[in-house]
Amino acid sequence: MRQIIFHEETKTFHLYNGKISYILCVLENGHLGQLYFGKRLHDKADFSYLVEKCERPMTSYIYEWDRTFSLEHIRQEYPVYGTTDYRHPAIELLQENGSRISEFQYDSYEIIDGKPKLSGLPATYTESKGEAQTLRIFLKDALTGAKLALLYTIFDEYSAIARSAYIENAGEKNLHVLNMMSLSLDLPDKDYEWMQLSGAWSRERYIKNRTLEQGITAIDSMRGNSSHEHNPFLALKRHNTDENAGEAIGVSLVYSGNFRMQAEVDTHDVTRITAGINPEGFDWKLEPGESFQTPEAILVYSENGLNGMSQTFQKLYAKRLARGYWRDKARPILNNNWEATYFDFTEDRLVAIAGKAKECGVELFVLDDGWFGARRNDRAGLGDWVANEELLPNGIKGLSERIEALGLKFGLWFEPEMVNKDSDLYRAHPDWILQTPGRNTSHGRYQYVLDFSRKEVVDHIYGMMAKLLSESKISYIKWDMNRSITECYSSKLPSDRQGEVFHRYILGVYDLYERLINEFPEVLFESCSSGGGRFDPGMLYYAPQGWTSDDSDAIERLKIQYGTSMCYPLSSMGSHVSVVPNHQVFRNTPLHTRANVAYFGTFGYELDLNKLTEEEIKEVKEQITFMKEYREVLQFGTFYRLKSPFEGNETVWMVTNEDRTLAIVGYYRVLNGVNQPYSCVRLQGLNPDMIYENVWNHTENYGDELMNYGLITSDVTAGEVPGNVTPCTDFESRIYMLKGKKVQEVR
Repeated sequence: MRQIIFHEETKTFHLYNGKISYILCVLENGHLGQLYFGKRLHDKADFSYLVEKCERPMTSYIYEWDRTFSLEHIRQEYPVYGTTDYRHPAIELLQENGSRISEFQYDSYEIIDGKPKLSGLPATYTESKGEAQTLRIFLKDALTGAKLALLYTIFDEYSAIARSAYIENAGEKNLHVLNMMSLSLDLPDKDYEWMQLSGAWSRERYIKNRTLEQGITAIDSMRGNSSHEHNPFLALKRHNTDENAGEAIGVSLVYSGNFRMQAEVDTHDVTRITAGINPEGFDWKLEPGESFQTPEAILVYSENGLNGMSQTFQKLYAKRLARGYWRDKARPILNNNWEATYFDFTEDRLVAIAGKAKECGVELFVLDDGWFGARRNDRAGLGDWVANEELLPNGIKGLSERIEALGLKFGLWFEPEMVNKDSDLYRAHPDWILQTPGRNTSHGRYQYVLDFSRKEVVDHIYGMMAKLLSESKISYIKWDMNRSITECYSSKLPSDRQGEVFHRYILGVYDLYERLINEFPEVLFESCSSGGGRFDPGMLYYAPQGWTSDDSDAIERLKIQYGTSMCYPLSSMGSHVSVVPNHQVFRNTPLHTRANVAYFGTFGYELDLNKLTEEEIKEVKEQITFMKEYREVLQFGTFYRLKSPFEGNETVWMVTNEDRTLAIVGYYRVLNGVNQPYSCVRLQGLNPDMIYENVWNHTENYGDELMNYGLITSDVTAGEVPGNVTPCTDFESRIYMLKGKKVQEVR
């Protein structure tokens, strides 16, 4: 049940469903005011008492006769700077006379069933008009003729609102959009902790918390990709909020390029949240008749703690952002050759690795970097998407056919946005890279960024990829992007449009994805950017899974996957068992622990199975059998975080199926202990009236016992280890299977 109601007399909009309300109004000066976002409220015609006004010293006022109406002290919906509001704005337009003052006043509105597409941009969607309603509020700046539309979609089943903005230059003079946020939200207090997901290569999306105070708290990217450093996500949680109880607000930007997410707390403790394209260096020229659409931002409210917030994002993104053939399908178990061979392979060696993988039950073999052009190291070949016949005498077509003859599907790695100078592509088109005239052109990993703001560049790369996909038996593409953008300048755009290049670049990436998935709808795409450098909702719209991090060590992945789950579904997390010693941290982790972490994701192997012992191969076969039996719930079930790796030596998480008859609990302990206390963990999401059999020790407990007392996780570290028992070690882990039984079955 959802409604969007407009109360004509008070000019108040109320968006609500069974869980949340969002209320805004038209202020007396024609601007939009923000009244409420949170738990569902009863509707009524007049919420005007929520617009609080008073006289304050050193304040500027709109009306000469009124010393109470100042935008500096009124919560607004889409604010501008300079007309009595001194805080950071949601929009800034540069006009031909040099002015940056705008005055967007209410003009009209419309309410439509369903959700319109955003042209050229990823966004959430509906499959039927009854799933959601969308409100468009139209505003106009009378002086410039600029028309602004604010879009709000409220979903029936989710505590979420999708927001974006659209502007059209309906005037007679050029405008320059210098700043245009996807979302602005003024909250009436600052009593929140700010949460962000930050890190670096191989330690992406670590949870970082701080208390909001007066001033600005922000994260951003100016790298051309959403980045390893800061994910386009933030959460505000009350100080008493934990994983399972309390209020939380989440904001996620469906975008893969430069972004900024910010909380500005003024000195009267009002908090303004903004999220959108990073305005630093951004300048979008609008000639008369031209328009611009912002990316979409998703706003989520939870009264059930951080797990409640995360589950809303996870379910919405898994079912109404990811799309296509693979959206609802269990993902194939794969074996990637990268950490097995790097550049050192031949066709026969690849087939031998694939053959062993097939014997173990693997379903998909993936050939990573090094198969094309002169690519014998990372200094050459990028851009030449033609097989190296010295390595692959039968080409990709022949190799793919040999792999399929084994009974496996075949996957292939690309890095389509990049080029090496030592390549036929660069020699033919040296002007196709992003480079600033007269300046040094910096490299990253000896490679350069193709100018995807140019259609002819995207067309060329599309042609090469489509040819391979058409001629060969390719079921999976790993799409990599191994450097950020420097010297961002396009030789094809005039000087007054260079501020558009970053955004036009990512639109080119989206366009290439869109064309490929439309032509090859059954190919499974996995996004990658040196691991997690572009793990964002924008990519999820095109590729239903991403390589979560280049760090494949199971212990490091506890923090990475725990943080990632704040916003993203398990079905989106590429998670593999890799070789030991691990190639990133050189740690030796037990094979069972590597699998126990990787189960909670797409699952696969990043090694040469021929190099394992017979005992290890037996264990791998058991792991694959287990994953095949339970991957539906592991990838699409309801996920709960129970113990955080950021707070102690143990990590615990769990997933349940839809009817709560099955729960799978992952327990992980980093360092071993001696003579330890007894331990247990309270579970979540079970049926309190159902009896669950613990397959680990064949005990039976009601769901309410497991949620209120807890699942006992004590092991032989509690006390003296008996001589006939296998002792625990560092990097210990266990999977607890809890299978529900109806009470009458037990009796």
